[in-house]
Amino acid sequence: MYYDNNNSRNQRDKNMFDTLQAILDHRGQSSKAVVWAHNSHIGDSRATEMSAQGEVNLGQHVRETYGDNAYLIGFGTDHGTVAAATKWGAPVKVMQVRPSHSDSYERLCHDVKTDNFLLPLRKPIQKLLRKKLLVERLQRAIGTTYDPEDELNKHYMYASLPGQFDEYIWFDKTQAVKPLNRER
Repeated sequence: MYYDNNNSRNQRDKNMFDTLQAILDHRGQSSKAVVWAHNSHIGDSRATEMSAQGEVNLGQHVRETYGDNAYLIGFGTDHGTVAAATKWGAPVKVMQVRPSHSDSYERLCHDVKTDNFLLPLRKPIQKLLRKKLLVERLQRAIGTTYDPEDELNKHYMYASLPGQFDEYIWFDKTQAVKPLNRER
């Protein structure tokens, strides 16, 4: 996922940023926006191994342009279900999400033994926590595709959680999204 044609991924994220810029410019100098995107798009790529692969994502463009006026929020889960395709172009289906890898941020959050929480990373309640979380470890990214059989190779990357996000929202168990209307 992270090593396939990063030129098209870079272009896609640049297009997302250009669209955001156009909307903000259209709305005026004091405008604000909320952008909802997968963690691999919204987290600052400079804090991930994506950067070493030459990838620049929406989060990095936003952070470079807006600095502390941007606020990047990531999401994580340990287990549950997801609606995704097994590969690009395949039909979407509901799949079981495997419990998180033992060396991942997700496992750290799961081991807190709280179903859901909000983790401030930019301005943490305890500065020592942020410092300890700065160390790179595995982070899972599930997006439009999910291959549970090869999850470690396809859906984990090394990253620094506080380097990517200002806040992290945790749901220990997740449920696949359901369409509002099943008619086409």
